[in-house]
Amino acid sequence: MTFRTTPGPITLTGRLVELRPLETSHHDGLLDALREGDLWKQAWYTSVPSPEGLAAEIDRRIGLIDSGGMIPFTAFDASGRILGLTSYYELAADVPRLHIGYTWNRPSAHGTGTNAESKLLLLRHAFEELGVFRVGLTTQWVNFQSRAAIERLGAKQDGVMRAMSRYRNGALRDSVEFSIIEPEWPSVRANLEARLARRL
Repeated sequence: MTFRTTPGPITLTGRLVELRPLETSHHDGLLDALREGDLWKQAWYTSVPSPEGLAAEIDRRIGLIDSGGMIPFTAFDASGRILGLTSYYELAADVPRLHIGYTWNRPSAHGTGTNAESKLLLLRHAFEELGVFRVGLTTQWVNFQSRAAIERLGAKQDGVMRAMSRYRNGALRDSVEFSIIEPEWPSVRANLEARLARRL
């Protein structure tokens, strides 16, 4: 098995949000998004970088493109304002499968439908263009907001992986793994489209 089309940087456009390939020129807009509400301080258990670490994180994500380790996106709203970052990662052609994650958005975008539309764009491209069979989504046990959001997508919880890694503060991290498989995609898509229709 393999991907139907070769994964790579691509722009995915919706009505509320546009996902563009991450570029170093996005740094200042991402910095503004980070500083809104001191996001990196409020979410110590997430992948949100500090302002000082943002440039290195952008370089890290871009550096993984050529090896096929990650396809990073910058999220823009309809006005062109940068909202945050998201990525495809752990791409495996033998299933084929991938993960969606390393996602964060500025606080004022929460609850606006932009994250739901981002997930719809990413999932639709994964299942309908790349031809994946499984999309994984991983979050931390302590990130109840993220776990609830993933469950609202219609993803199924596969299990809890204890002591998988460490947080920045050194504490051990328990991860929760969710997935959506291809037979479930039509109902997940319908759910997301219905949620977005109420906002448009």
